[in-house]
Amino acid sequence: MAVDLAVCFSTEVEGALLRKSLEQHEGAVAVIQTGVGAVNAAHAVTLFLAQERANAIVICGVAGAYPSSGLRLGDVVCAESECYGDLGATSPEGFLGMKQLGLPVVEGLTPLYNTFPMQVFPAPRRAMFVTVTTLTGTDAGAGEMEKRTGGAVENMEGAAIAHVAHMHGVPVGELRGISNMVGNRDVRKWRLEEAAWAAQEVLVAWIRSR
Repeated sequence: MAVDLAVCFSTEVEGALLRKSLEQHEGAVAVIQTGVGAVNAAHAVTLFLAQERANAIVICGVAGAYPSSGLRLGDVVCAESECYGDLGATSPEGFLGMKQLGLPVVEGLTPLYNTFPMQVFPAPRRAMFVTVTTLTGTDAGAGEMEKRTGGAVENMEGAAIAHVAHMHGVPVGELRGISNMVGNRDVRKWRLEEAAWAAQEVLVAWIRSR
């Protein structure tokens, strides 16, 4: 028997409202705290799918927005696609993604390289998401990553979970609240709790409306 939905979040602040609000959906909705970063996220979701089946997976959390994204603090947006922003190689000519290297990360009739399409959209506003192993903390870095990937939203887990979902043939979506603008790092301006709460409220409402 499959759960209808597996909801993933990385830290307690990103999932506290989900735990409380989804208690009545027990059996239909599974809640997974993955931990921070791509490896923890992929490991947690893989362990879950090895024991249970899920009709869909949704990631919920916070993220930064790139300067030209048009997003503001507190906005809630879902992923149109997910991208490994720093998986590849550097070269004198610039960054080389997995397609340029000829190395698909998911093989099949339609090989996947750095970018994963998403199939579940819990909010009307969509954007391209970018997953990194090192959060961008300079204006120059933000501009470079935004230009190279075409992304709008930066996080640390989404592409890894989308990667696992595609390998298992499970539809996946991602919803995040914007906690900060990506650029010169200044945590005094971040709004982590507000962004986390906003994303969870949108996701809970979406689940209840299904």
